[in-house]
Amino acid sequence: MSNNPNRRAGRIYFKVDGTQYDAKGSFSYNLGADKRDGIVGADGVHGYKAMPQVPFIEGAVTDRPDMDLKSVLELDGVTVTLELANSKTIVLRNAWWAGEGTGSSEEAEIPVRFEGISAEEMK
Repeated sequence: MSNNPNRRAGRIYFKVDGTQYDAKGSFSYNLGADKRDGIVGADGVHGYKAMPQVPFIEGAVTDRPDMDLKSVLELDGVTVTLELANSKTIVLRNAWWAGEGTGSSEEAEIPVRFEGISAEEMK
C-alpha cells in the first residue's frame, strides 16, 4: 500500500485468511449496503423499498503451481481482504467461495468471487 495521499489506484493485494494470492487486473467489491428501489404508483412516487445485498469481492488471480484450486473452491467461513492502492482495505467476513472455478490456460487466470455475511471498508 502507498503512503502517498495522491495515489488512487494501482497495486492491490488479495488475501484469503492471510494467504496472499497473485491478484490480476481489476477487482470489484460491494459492502452489502441496502439497495434502494423507488416505489411508483399511478399517482406518482410513493417512496422506496430497501433490500439487502450480498457483500462480495471479485476479480481474477494468476494460477501458480502451489495453488490447490479444489481446496479454494471449498472455502467457507473465511476472511477475505482486498488492500487497495489508496490505503483502504476491504474486509469480507464469514465468506464463502461463490465463483465457478473455471481457469484459463492462456494467461493462467482464474476468476474468483467470494461472498460473505458482512463487509467493511477500513481506512
